[in-house]
Amino acid sequence: MKLKRTLLNALTGLLSQVITIGLAFFIPRLIMVGYGSETNGLVNSISQIIGYLALLEAGVGAASLQALYKPVADGDRGRINSILAATSAYYKKTGIYYFAAVLVLAAVYPMLVESGYSAPTVFAVIVFTGMGGAVNYYFQGKFKVLLLAEGKSYIESSMLTIGGIVSSLVRIVLLLQGFSIVTVQLSYFVVVLLQIAVYQIYIRRHYRWLKLNVQPDYPAISQKNSVMVHELSYLIFRNTDVLILTLFANLKVVSVYVLYNMIFNVVDSLVQTFGGSIKFALGQSFFQHREKFNRLYNAYETYFIGLVFAVVTLAYLLVLPFMKLYTAGVTDADYIDIYLPLLFAVSKLLMNARAPADNVIDIAGHFRSTQTRSILESAINLAVSLGLVFWLGLYGVLLGTIAALLYRSIDMILYANLRLLQRNPWVTLRKWGVCGVLFAAAVALGEVFELPIGSYAGFFGWAALLGILVVPFYMAVLSVFERDDFRYVLSFVKRLAKRSDQGPVVRTSEES
Repeated sequence: MKLKRTLLNALTGLLSQVITIGLAFFIPRLIMVGYGSETNGLVNSISQIIGYLALLEAGVGAASLQALYKPVADGDRGRINSILAATSAYYKKTGIYYFAAVLVLAAVYPMLVESGYSAPTVFAVIVFTGMGGAVNYYFQGKFKVLLLAEGKSYIESSMLTIGGIVSSLVRIVLLLQGFSIVTVQLSYFVVVLLQIAVYQIYIRRHYRWLKLNVQPDYPAISQKNSVMVHELSYLIFRNTDVLILTLFANLKVVSVYVLYNMIFNVVDSLVQTFGGSIKFALGQSFFQHREKFNRLYNAYETYFIGLVFAVVTLAYLLVLPFMKLYTAGVTDADYIDIYLPLLFAVSKLLMNARAPADNVIDIAGHFRSTQTRSILESAINLAVSLGLVFWLGLYGVLLGTIAALLYRSIDMILYANLRLLQRNPWVTLRKWGVCGVLFAAAVALGEVFELPIGSYAGFFGWAALLGILVVPFYMAVLSVFERDDFRYVLSFVKRLAKRSDQGPVVRTSEES
C-alpha cells in the first residue's frame, strides 16, 4: 500500500507540475508583452508578499503532520480525530487573521510601491489574489494535513492540476482579449472557490468517520510555535528577495528576478514532488520499523541528492537559451545576464539537496531544539541581502540567500546525522562532494560550449537530449560510490518484478 501510494503521489505530482508549469509560462510572457514588465513585477511581488501569510498555517500544519504519522500508521481514528480537532480550532482562529491581513496589505501596498496603477486597481488585484488562499486556509487546511499523513497527496495534486489548468486557460484567454489585470485576477479567485467546493465534497464522501467535535488534543501540536520559526526561515528564502527588491530597487528588476526564479522553481517543484511522495512512508517507518527506515532513508538520500544536482545542472545549462527565446521582443528591461544562472543554481542546490536531512528532523519532531538555528539562518539572509542590495542589486540579495543557506545546510546535515541517525556526517557529505564535482564540470563545459538553440523546437530537443545524458550519469556515478544503496534499490526492484510475475501475493512489512 505504501509503495502504491508513493508511486501514485510521485506520478500525479509530476503530471500536475508539468501541466501547471507549462501553462503558467504563458502568463508572464503575455503580461510582459501586453501590459509591460512593471505589471509583471507588480503581480508577482504581490503573490510573493501574500506568501508570507502562509506563516499562519506553517506551525500547526507541520506540527499536526508530525503528530499524525504514528496514529495514522496504527489506524487509531480516535487519536486522529482529537489531533485534527485541535488543528481545526487553530485554523479557524487564525483564519480570521488571514482575511484581515489580505485587506491590510491591499490598503497599504499602493502607498509604499509605485506601480503605475491607481490605488483602487492595486487594492482589487491584491484582494482577488489573496482571498482564495484565505478561504482555502480557513475551510480546507486541516483536511490537507490528514491526506499528507496518509500518503494521499495525489488527491491534492489532482485537484490542483485541474484547477490550475482551468485557471490558466481562463487567464490566458482574458489576457489575449485585453481584459484588465483586475478581471484576470478575479477569474483566478473564482476558480479557487470552485476548487475548494470540490475538495469539500470529496472529504465528506470519503471521511465520514471524521469527528471534529471531540476533545481536542492540544498537547499533540504544542510545538506549532517552534515549527513556525522553521517555516519563517523557509518563507524568507521564498519571498524576501522579491520584497527587498520591491522596496529598494524597482518593479522591472523584480520582473527579471521573477522570470529566472520561475525557471529554477521548476527544479523546486520536480524534486519536492518526488521527495514529498515518499515522506509519509519515511514518517511512518520511523516510528514502526527503525531498521527499515535507516535502509530506506540511506537510499532515498543518495538518489534524491543526485536528482537535485542533475535537475539543477539541466536548468543551469538551459536557462539562458530559454530566456533569449522567452523575452524576445521585450525591450523595457534587460533579461539576459550571464551571472544570474550560476547564483540561482547554487541557491537551489543548497535549498533542495538538504531536504533529506530537513525531513528527518521534521519527522523526529526536533522543532524546538533547532529553532535557534533557523532564526540565525533568517538573520544572515536579511543582514547580507540588505547590506548588499544597494551595492550589488539583484546579485546582492542572491548572495544573501546563498550565505544563509550555506550555513544552515551544513548545520542540518551535521544535526541529522549526529543527533538523529547516529552516524558519521561524512556519509552525507560524501554524496554532496561527488555531485558537486560533477556540477562544477558541467559549469566548466557550459562556459566552453554554447548550445546552438534558436527556436523552441531546438530548446526542447536539447533539453530532452541533455536530460537523457545528465540524469542517468549522476545516478550511475553515485551508484559507484554508494554501492550499498544501489544494491538495496536493485533488490527492491527485483522483488517488485518477482511479485509482478507471480501475481498478487501477501505483502511483507519490508515491501509495504
